[in-house]
Amino acid sequence: MRLHLLAALPVALIACSGNAPATGEGAQAGETPPSAKPFRETVVADFVSPWALAFLPDNRILVTEKAGQMILLSADGKRRQTIATLPVDSAGQGGLMDVVPAPDFATSKRIYFSYSTAGQGGKGVVLARGRLRGEGASERLGEIEALFQARPFVEGNGHYSGRIAFAPDGQSLFFTNGERQKFTPAQDPQATLGKVLRLTLDGKPAPGNPLVAKGFAPEVWSYGHRNLLGIAFDAQGRLWEQEMGPKGGDELNLIMPGRNYGWPNASNGSHYDGRDIPDHRPGDGYEPPKVWWNPVISPGGLMIYSGNLFPAWKGDAFIGGLSSKSLVRVDLDGQTAKKADQWPMGARIRDVEQGPDGAIWVIEDGGESQGRLIRLTPR
Repeated sequence: MRLHLLAALPVALIACSGNAPATGEGAQAGETPPSAKPFRETVVADFVSPWALAFLPDNRILVTEKAGQMILLSADGKRRQTIATLPVDSAGQGGLMDVVPAPDFATSKRIYFSYSTAGQGGKGVVLARGRLRGEGASERLGEIEALFQARPFVEGNGHYSGRIAFAPDGQSLFFTNGERQKFTPAQDPQATLGKVLRLTLDGKPAPGNPLVAKGFAPEVWSYGHRNLLGIAFDAQGRLWEQEMGPKGGDELNLIMPGRNYGWPNASNGSHYDGRDIPDHRPGDGYEPPKVWWNPVISPGGLMIYSGNLFPAWKGDAFIGGLSSKSLVRVDLDGQTAKKADQWPMGARIRDVEQGPDGAIWVIEDGGESQGRLIRLTPR
């Protein structure tokens, strides 16, 4: 039975802040000065604590805001309308989070999104969808239904994650569940917390998931994760994921089915109180990150570039930096990755997406005067 989203049900909205406590004091040394950035920045619109953006086939833009508003923006940024106001609990890192149109949006008009909600046992992240109905100023998101919710619900307002990526064949989706700052659920076979999940488009466990025979929850694709705030496929169908480490140790991972990524038993960071966590090392049984950061970048959204406006960057990963207030490029080459550029942006970058024409779009994580949507084009 599907879980139905009701106004009577408290829904917690996630506007994740970086790590809590603070995850690193700034960006790495040797950043590119603003005058040397190889792109022009055009401010298109401004929002109140935005969390994610996505493009529709007609070039209009969906934007989610922390307090529960889902906004539909014209391609030029001049016209906007609120298509849904969701009953969210926006405490801490909670809020209305990711938004992604269905692969068949042109015919189905379905939009998938995530949010945090309060319920029995505490709070958790939910995957939901709705259908865009009406025309012009009357367009609204209707037929809203909750498809999946994390297990178990726990107390606290952090590390919900909630990123969504459709498989290249459009027949399943991947959904991230953070470990809610509770550490051990990431290694618990029956919890969905601290995991990458693979679900059907209706939110059920996808057939063929790799760990069912080992007693894991049937939705689990990989485990041992912390706070997974970006997930994306490259052109060859490889799944990449980035997550926040503790005090140090932010990660970019290549997600392989059934693998254990180590948290909280292995990390290239340390506990906030200074206690050591064993680093990833060969033979420890854990899948190591392809790239890691210390000092941290506090990674927000993740995008794999496939456009033509920046041909030298085709196939590379772009990551929004929160505490580092930066846009980060990672050079991907097959299954390998290496750090490339880190450009200062002057604000926390919550999400990064590719526009229909190959421009790179970023959205800031801020209040009324610093939640800007910015389009990046070549100089």
